[in-house]
Amino acid sequence: MVCSLLYRVVCKLLSVPAVLLRGEAAKDAELLVLWHENEVVRRQLTGPVRYEPADRFWFAAL
Repeated sequence: MVCSLLYRVVCKLLSVPAVLLRGEAAKDAELLVLWHENEVVRRQLTGPVRYEPADRFWFAAL
């Protein structure tokens, strides 16, 4: 239990510099991916998420 908690804390601490040091292009790409995923989910609120070929193209391009 203590090792698991310690592992999680260390992982979070090590991920902070990666987020701070990555470039603006990577941040912009991540935002575009999240925006597009949000649009896909909005289209399919009634059932499971299904990605169309155009959606997969967006994710691959980004």
